[in-house]
Amino acid sequence: MPRRFLQRYMPKPDTIRKQRSLRFIAPLIADPGLWLLTRRSVANAFSVGVFCAMLPIPFQMVIAALGARVTRCNLALSIGLVWITNPLTMPLIFYGNYWIGTFILGAPVREAPSRISTRWVAEQMHDIMPPLILGSLVTAVILAIVANIGVRLIWRWHVSHHWKRRRLKRRQRREQIEAEFDDRV
Repeated sequence: MPRRFLQRYMPKPDTIRKQRSLRFIAPLIADPGLWLLTRRSVANAFSVGVFCAMLPIPFQMVIAALGARVTRCNLALSIGLVWITNPLTMPLIFYGNYWIGTFILGAPVREAPSRISTRWVAEQMHDIMPPLILGSLVTAVILAIVANIGVRLIWRWHVSHHWKRRRLKRRQRREQIEAEFDDRV
């Protein structure tokens, strides 16, 4: 992951502290370690954010912020990644988690009526929740591990690719200087 690319889009801690609506959490986000962009902090932030995004619970952003504080990873990334499950993607993701849970438990998948209502969901909650929670936890753990490993590999590839480009430029510069020197002699 290119650090400069991430820094360009991330909010600055000072701007967040100056906002009136967020002043109450200023002491919690004052730790500079929560704003670092290292391979470890970004990979762990992806793990925390993706894990919290897969959980069918309210206040996912608060849980992600607490997880970022505990694991000392990048706060902004872990909170931002929770929005993987936004109002558009949430039904599909949670249905997929429910389906995985029913597969693991060996339970039948409940067929939804043609019109889903809150009453139907409330009546089916005792049958829906165990597979949904299990499927969400399994998906969250697997995706968090994959995200962490993936970010670390991408970051490592980016750094090695950058070093190879630098080495090639230095070699070309050296060859150009040697060619100019040979022309003078």
